[in-house]
Amino acid sequence: MNLYDLILEAHDRLKKRVRRTELIYSHYYSEKLGMPLYFKCENLQRTGSFKIRGALNFMTAQPREALQKGVITASAGNHAQGVAFSADLLGIKATIFMPEITPPQKVHSTRDYGAEVVLTGRNFDEACQAAYEMQKASGALFVHPFDDDLVMAGQGTIALELLDELPDMQNLIVPVGGGGLIAGIAAAIREMAPNVRIIGVESMAARSMSLSFQAGKPCESAVNVTLADGIAVKRPGSRTLPVIKNWVDDIVLVEEEEIAQSIVSLLERTKLLVEGAGAVPLAAVLHNRIPDLSGKTVCLLSGGNIDVKTIALVVERGLLAAGRYLKMTIELDDHPGALATLAADIAATRANIFHITHDRRSKSLAIGRTDVSLELETRGYEHIKEIVEYLEGKGYILEVT
Repeated sequence: MNLYDLILEAHDRLKKRVRRTELIYSHYYSEKLGMPLYFKCENLQRTGSFKIRGALNFMTAQPREALQKGVITASAGNHAQGVAFSADLLGIKATIFMPEITPPQKVHSTRDYGAEVVLTGRNFDEACQAAYEMQKASGALFVHPFDDDLVMAGQGTIALELLDELPDMQNLIVPVGGGGLIAGIAAAIREMAPNVRIIGVESMAARSMSLSFQAGKPCESAVNVTLADGIAVKRPGSRTLPVIKNWVDDIVLVEEEEIAQSIVSLLERTKLLVEGAGAVPLAAVLHNRIPDLSGKTVCLLSGGNIDVKTIALVVERGLLAAGRYLKMTIELDDHPGALATLAADIAATRANIFHITHDRRSKSLAIGRTDVSLELETRGYEHIKEIVEYLEGKGYILEVT
């Protein structure tokens, strides 16, 4: 049976078990970009990501005896929750291996679904190796996060929903890690709407799929720390890559700051909370990573499982990258009224002091001098330039940090 037929079967199997997620037209981004832009909101899916589709399709397609010893898998977080949820639904045991750096929110959510979680390894690939070893010893069924036809077919059901609602879609932009999501989607799109342009997006910090796409064979790539931890894979799938190579038009890359800005922008402009992996399609659009982009375009927001600590970090980084936040250090004479004068001068620039610290004990300071570190809310890069020029014109010696 070919992959498209498996997708049709998966659609029938899943339609009463997973959420048909919303396709939202964005007035703001459409006007900003000069083209119709839509969001497919898998961040609103059960378990907070698309991964439940592939995991549940794989497990419900198995004969009951194959599930008797339970299931085992490895995941950076979203697949873990999909497997845990599906195992709970089917009343079987699930053991999930997750990297030690997995955000706590994803670990807690997986355990809340009743799965046993084993934290091991520095990244997904090391956790996956440990899961394989456990699987051989236990006889449990391994549920691969991406490199399996039934998993790809489950993810491909997203394409059926998209084409049902937006049959004249012209571009579809999809996050890429191991490739299960984009492979399943591409298989359905090429069968039903072959002229749709399909673009995958990776983080610069983990670019194994783009390297493999160019080489035509699976290639390994170093995995660095990234906001898009859900798509940080050292080596893509051997089954997913041929599908992607045949049916995906291109794979593009985005920077960490671009991902951060997109998360913040989605929060502010659409009130949608997405994780780093879910934000990479919009990052590619906003930062012109895709040449000649026009017409009805859909960004697939693949997940929304982001913990509060990461949100705080991302908001700060996103504001910094967008020129909405300025950090600087100024050296002052240490006398009464100097700080008040500085505050008045900053007020004159219409910047808002968000945080201020005053240090007169640094060994590098001359006697009678003090360091003032400031964090300011600003309105953009032009405003920052105005602030710096104004303060330097007043005689302040400052360092932007």
